Amino acid sequence: MIRAAALTSPRLQRVLQLLSDGRPHTTREIVRKARVMAVNACISELRHHGAEITCSQQIVGDQRRFSYCMTKAPKT
Repeated sequence: MIRAAALTSPRLQRVLQLLSDGRPHTTREIVRKARVMAVNACISELRHHGAEITCSQQIVGDQRRFSYCMTKAPKT
């Protein structure tokens, strides 16, 4: 069982606002634009509240880049 922050949390609201455009955003982009560090935890918390967020990875050179895309927002 996850101990998710309330959906009204400023941290979750910043990530939600960024992902609300329906486009993929890299982990680095989310860290910088939403000013959060534990992106995977934020994504898990938003999913707990009903958001549908996909995760994809792309290999660039010898590194993996993860992107998150929200296809359905949580009910507020």
